[in-house]
Amino acid sequence: MKRFSGLVIAACLSLLTSSAFGADTIKIGVAGAHTGDLASYGLPTVNAAKLVAKDVNAKGGIDGKQIELLVQDEECKPEKATNAATKLVSDGAVVVVGHICSGATKAALPIYTEAKVVTMSPSATNPELTQSGQYPTFFRTIASDDAQAKLGVDFALAKLGAKKIAVLHDKGDYGKGYAEYAQKFIKEGGQAEVVLFEGVTPGAVDYSSVVQKIRQSGADTVMFGGYHPEAS
Repeated sequence: MKRFSGLVIAACLSLLTSSAFGADTIKIGVAGAHTGDLASYGLPTVNAAKLVAKDVNAKGGIDGKQIELLVQDEECKPEKATNAATKLVSDGAVVVVGHICSGATKAALPIYTEAKVVTMSPSATNPELTQSGQYPTFFRTIASDDAQAKLGVDFALAKLGAKKIAVLHDKGDYGKGYAEYAQKFIKEGGQAEVVLFEGVTPGAVDYSSVVQKIRQSGADTVMFGGYHPEAS
């Protein structure tokens, strides 16, 4: 993940425009979940950014300018992501690496789009973010939900021999989107049936009722769209 995130940082550096060089430093924002349940997704990106910035600065920076990282934690929460985006823009970030989760990214993008700030995410997969045309300064280095769901369904059918599939999701922009595409591809394939399509509540401590529904449905395979706390 650190190596991958480092490539994201390097790619962002190549997108800097001449406007970045009017200040004393080149300010790069790093936004995502750095605390909370999903920090394991965001912290590798922060650490990679620090490694790349340290390396570039040690070599003299870019055209004599040192990289300055502006780190904002939003815990993958949309309401905090808008505040983080506003802060990064006001502080002069010319590029933002992030956000990490699709919901938070979607909330922040209108702010970056209006400010014409290039944004690149290593992990926000909601198809609309790039396919709608609403966010021309947004890029990502990961496959979108539709591509991921197609791969997941193909694996379930061809490798696992799934015939009855329960599709679960966490009701979020990422999880529900992935699940809806999975359901679509299962139905189109005609080799298996969706016997349960169910949303779960993030943060709940007991999912026994959902497990019981899966048992009653007769499912032989479960596909889940969401993050690891609920999945585990």
